[in-house]
Amino acid sequence: MYGRRLATIEEIIALVSPDSDEELSTLEAWADNHGIPVHAVEVGDDIDSVYAPEREYLGVTLGGDGTYLEGVRQFSPKQIPILGINAGTLAFLASISPCDLTDALDEALRGGATVDRRQQLHVAADRVNCTGINDVMIEHEPPEDPVDRKITRLQVFADGEFVGEYEGSGLAVSTPTGSTGVSLSAGGPVHYPMNNSSLQIVPLHTHQMGVRPLIVDADTTIKVVAEGPANLLVDGGRVQSRLEEDDVVTIGGADTSALVVNTSYDDDFFTSISEKLGWSVREDRHDRGDADRLVETEDDGEVVRQAKQVAEEAAKAAGEALRELHGQTESVEYKSDKSDIVTEADYKADNIITTVIENEFPDHGIRSEESDERVGSSEYTWLIDPLDGTGNFAHGNPNYSISIALVEDEEPVMGVVYAPETDEMFAAIDGEGATLDGLPISTTDRATLDECMLLSGYDPNGAFLSHCYQETRGVRSLGSAALNLCFLAAGSADALWEFDTYPWDVAAGVVIAREAGATLTTANGDRYDPIAAHEARNELVGSNGAVHETLLRHLDEKQDLQAPKQTSAD
Repeated sequence: MYGRRLATIEEIIALVSPDSDEELSTLEAWADNHGIPVHAVEVGDDIDSVYAPEREYLGVTLGGDGTYLEGVRQFSPKQIPILGINAGTLAFLASISPCDLTDALDEALRGGATVDRRQQLHVAADRVNCTGINDVMIEHEPPEDPVDRKITRLQVFADGEFVGEYEGSGLAVSTPTGSTGVSLSAGGPVHYPMNNSSLQIVPLHTHQMGVRPLIVDADTTIKVVAEGPANLLVDGGRVQSRLEEDDVVTIGGADTSALVVNTSYDDDFFTSISEKLGWSVREDRHDRGDADRLVETEDDGEVVRQAKQVAEEAAKAAGEALRELHGQTESVEYKSDKSDIVTEADYKADNIITTVIENEFPDHGIRSEESDERVGSSEYTWLIDPLDGTGNFAHGNPNYSISIALVEDEEPVMGVVYAPETDEMFAAIDGEGATLDGLPISTTDRATLDECMLLSGYDPNGAFLSHCYQETRGVRSLGSAALNLCFLAAGSADALWEFDTYPWDVAAGVVIAREAGATLTTANGDRYDPIAAHEARNELVGSNGAVHETLLRHLDEKQDLQAPKQTSAD
């Protein structure tokens, strides 16, 4: 879940602690003004009664960190992002003041918030099977006679390797989020928690001078064997159990992250630890120090550059929604409803992208394959295909993409194509070159057909394949025109042919391919116009440039490529 996806929130589930009536009333009034239903659930009750998997939710906690931890427990398995309102006292997780509640919600609904994926841990033992966002503590059980022995011995293993025997009052295994609690008090390091997937093993009041905290990757399986009775507590006692001698506790990174919403109204991490823990490196300094003078100010007039950033963020957010639905297409439960899944995928991705663009550029026009055209008042129009390659998507094939282009006065000037399954981001601005995941890309320089691999789009009678296969190193048909253009741009193919094209399918890929050095024409050799009207077939021939004239001559000899126009499945 990326922050931009928050712009399509459909409902809110609020976990409400006692004495939070005023905050709940404020939340409900705001939501009513925005037409968003609010389901209020008291802390301790289950959210399943108000949750529907097909809806887009925001989870809001009204209370302190205890309420927030309960929100993590219930929201995280359902991958609902969490916004914490601090209606309690001291809080690290729920850090938004009630007076900023509506402003923070406005920012989230505009898609202006960010979402951090916080590492959780999973704990399994006799009578315990749970997750936690902070820590698990295994500590000695107080003896009935105060003069009896007050220590515990714990044997620890990491991925089957014996770490050692810990003797003292116990140990804590914490996530980066939990590093400012028990672990810090016991002498462990503070971990920056954003997108940090590590765990640390911290001895509690150890009897050995040389024992220090140990950092491991979240994929590490930690096993702790109790040599006597001990108490097990997860997240400060939200789950607790008594261990007997030889009981084994298994701890590792959880499969799901906690999705933490951050707005400009939250305290950032270092401000929090400075104000709440006396982080001494900030003493006598402003909260932001000299950071402002280290950041270069962007020119607000650079509309196209801003548009590229917004397009990339919108594509990432929409891509996550598509990945979630793509995994259902081949499951036994959903096989009979593939068309419904594809329809939902188109709608969700389109809704995310168009909502983000409307929020950021209210005067721009928008043309999408999946929704009604919106006419803008500026010279800019967006062309969007939220799911290029629907046939692939419906069959569980990973070759589908999201295509977003910005057009200025009928000429594409910016293009972004995102492949969700491979997490590849192709992008270009007219005159500034093309990139793949931020790195420059360019076409190949092969000059003869027998050296080249070709890509084919919709080929109604198989003519392109039959006429070009023997003369080249092969013809591939991948099912996504946008990806075909990007693969040409990146040098994964040397040339391509599309029987017919539509602006939303190819406008972004055209910018990317041209900026990478590709030559794009019609079969007659005329400059290809991706915005051309469709009174006639809009054919596309693309190449690395070096082989272009040879390819055009070869196609000109094959008159049966001019087949009657048919409708592609995509």
